[in-house]
Amino acid sequence: MFNVCDGALKSVAICHKQHNRKKTMKLTKTANTKIKPGMTLIEITVVILVLLTLIAVLFIGANIYKKGADRAACILNIRNIHQAVRANQNLKGIDIGDTLDTTAIYGTGLYIEVEPTCPTDGGAYTETATYPTVGTAAAGCDDYGTTAEDHAPDDTDGW
Repeated sequence: MFNVCDGALKSVAICHKQHNRKKTMKLTKTANTKIKPGMTLIEITVVILVLLTLIAVLFIGANIYKKGADRAACILNIRNIHQAVRANQNLKGIDIGDTLDTTAIYGTGLYIEVEPTCPTDGGAYTETATYPTVGTAAAGCDDYGTTAEDHAPDDTDGW
């Protein structure tokens, strides 16, 4: 059971073992394939652009939220003025169309302690000259009333 392998007599098992060895290829590192840690200028630029976009969306959303909240607060002020006017009218037996005296509405110990202002820019409210009919608001916001961002309530039927 001897076989000639590489010019010498060896056993079949040894010869077979030497021929079936897997040869591996070794890669050599070169200066061009060296990876440096860090980020490239393009990657940093992309990250900055994404962050700026997110910040812009946040500011736009916050601005829209503030406008809606200011509109709601303004309408609430108008309703409070209207309720104070109606309460004064009902308690004193005043008829619709009689002259509205705001000194009986605003002040210490009265229906509204401090005269309200529009939350958007601090503008004043204009009350009607007379006690309004049912379904008509007793006051309106001076600064907003003719624009798309109207601070007037959509429906005053229940007022």
